[in-house]
Amino acid sequence: MNSSDKTHTPRTTLSHHTTQAVYYGDDDLVRDLLGQASFVDVFMKQTFGRVPTAAERRIVDAVLVTLMEHGMTPSAIATRMIYSSSPENLQAAVAAGLLAVASRFVGTMEPAAELLDRIVGANAEGADEARTIARDFRSRREPVPGFGHHLHRPDDPRAIALLALAREVGTYGSRCCALERLAIEVDAASGRHITINATGAIAAILGDIGIPAALMRGFAVLSRAAGLIAHVAEEQREPSGRFIWSLVDGAMAAGHPTD
Repeated sequence: MNSSDKTHTPRTTLSHHTTQAVYYGDDDLVRDLLGQASFVDVFMKQTFGRVPTAAERRIVDAVLVTLMEHGMTPSAIATRMIYSSSPENLQAAVAAGLLAVASRFVGTMEPAAELLDRIVGANAEGADEARTIARDFRSRREPVPGFGHHLHRPDDPRAIALLALAREVGTYGSRCCALERLAIEVDAASGRHITINATGAIAAILGDIGIPAALMRGFAVLSRAAGLIAHVAEEQREPSGRFIWSLVDGAMAAGHPTD
């Protein structure tokens, strides 16, 4: 750290207020945004500094809807268990579920996007780079981020729909093309068809509207928070926490020899 760094005072341009108004950037919350701007528009402007086009808005909406819910996954189970233990803390239950948005579940668009960036960066040698990536993961017997699904076979219908939407609205670009290249090489390296999953498609379509890989998981966090609130609401109506606990306890205890 140099001397100028020591004296630098950080600042934020996201929000400020006066006695009469609250501002999001340069926008007056009451005059310019409330009842006039959508949540997606405000989120995109606050985070990326621009209001999305109509096409980009449809992409972002589709991504958020896709990631909101996928059944009794680890994030949903964590939320339900914490809520059953601490029903006065809805936020703790949602936070527990969000901790599962990571490199194995829900948040895999981030490493997938990094691979697509590599392919796009290779320019004319993109096909060679895709082949290198696919063979490398195959040699390590690791799944390629953005590929494969334990339920959706031979193809993930969500990925097909998302990529079709990108074509429809005109945002299908270099990342989507890179995903196509990588899919060909993943199948070749595996000797069989491996589906592009939803997060693989999301990595491509978000990348093509200018979302950097390092912030893509934020879309999963934003979307899954809404889904987890729905799980809390259902848990209030139809409690499952004790059932889940007893089911796991009984199944795992049955695997141990008795004294």
